[in-house]
Amino acid sequence: MNFESLCVIGMGYIGLPTASIFASNGIRVTGMDNNAEITDGLKAGRVHIFEPGLRGLVLDALASGRLNISSDVTPADAYIIAVPTPFYDDRRADLRAVIAASESIVPNLEKGNLVILESTSPPRTTADIVAPILEKSGLKTGQDFMLAYSPERVLPGRILRELVDNPRVIGGIDRTSAEAGRDLYRKFVKGEIILTDATTAEMVKLMENTSRDISIAIANEFSRMAEKFDVDIWEAIGIANLHPRVEILRPGVGVGGHCISVDPWFLVEAAPEEANLIKTARQVNDGQPAFVADLVSKVGGDLSGKRIAFLGLAFKPNVDDLRESPAVELAHHLTDAGAEVMAYEPFRSDAKIPKINLVPSLEEALIDADLIVLAVGHDQFKDLDPQAIKEKTTARIVFDAVRIWDKADWEVAGFRFSGLARRY
Repeated sequence: MNFESLCVIGMGYIGLPTASIFASNGIRVTGMDNNAEITDGLKAGRVHIFEPGLRGLVLDALASGRLNISSDVTPADAYIIAVPTPFYDDRRADLRAVIAASESIVPNLEKGNLVILESTSPPRTTADIVAPILEKSGLKTGQDFMLAYSPERVLPGRILRELVDNPRVIGGIDRTSAEAGRDLYRKFVKGEIILTDATTAEMVKLMENTSRDISIAIANEFSRMAEKFDVDIWEAIGIANLHPRVEILRPGVGVGGHCISVDPWFLVEAAPEEANLIKTARQVNDGQPAFVADLVSKVGGDLSGKRIAFLGLAFKPNVDDLRESPAVELAHHLTDAGAEVMAYEPFRSDAKIPKINLVPSLEEALIDADLIVLAVGHDQFKDLDPQAIKEKTTARIVFDAVRIWDKADWEVAGFRFSGLARRY
């Protein structure tokens, strides 16, 4: 099946790269978003997302005329819904953006069109929520138009490469819909394309991220035990991982981002009686920032009135994404303990976060600090020279939550060094 035009709804971390790649492969693409700041910025050539290679790709697509930015859904051969799916305070999936995007397609839907939901969603969202909305057009799913679910499965920092090279799962509401999705994505996907049904594809995406969440939870729980037993968790993990069938992940401040920290809750919501392990893992990882904050308090003493140079707010190293970031949660716990947090996030120094003071440089974060907390292992922080840092700050206490600094080097420079279950 040949598709000449495409409308991508949502110009976020997935929608913008997807729209740009399709445009660079010859399809006429409308990138739609209802955020005027985003659309106006893109029209002016301002790319609001940091991702290696993305800015050049977007600007080239715009210059070619194959990518147009709009605040409205426009008629097309195919539509991709790539909007956020956060959760409410009670951890239920917030599908309002998916519903609104589906409704925006209805006036434009024609026979022979293909609609693909990419947004991570609870099982049966495509069949039970999106399909009935689209059928308000008077057209019948699987008969007049095609509908499929195809989740993104990419890692921030490698999005452009992984969109092309990773296997792509396409779950159709019927076989014809799945095959149509395959024909569309084959425009740029070099990885294997696997066809299945929509609900299976939805569950596959949730299973992938939930499995990793559980693996991180056991590492974080091990770190708590190591603190209790006075064991260096990093040494213990290194030894355990010598076993040929063991691969324990790294503990840290917690789990963040818009996938791993969110997706497991969709399974808990959909099957609460069956998802006991999944729920427990989520609770462990959600509680890790508070655990790390307690460790900081132990080494720093009463934090009331103390100034903390806080390094890193992104949910993982070398990205600008602060969504569901455990580092942000850790900073909030420290402010709740009375500390004044001076945070330096090199990828998002212009972010606005309540109760946290973001500063534009490392030097400004270090001024008059009592304590240095490393929360994210950005490359910019890995090779910091303790002797040089000593000249820039009054702080003499360092807490490394992600184990990228050498304890001996900092102690030689005159710092009292601590970290997450760290002895060496």
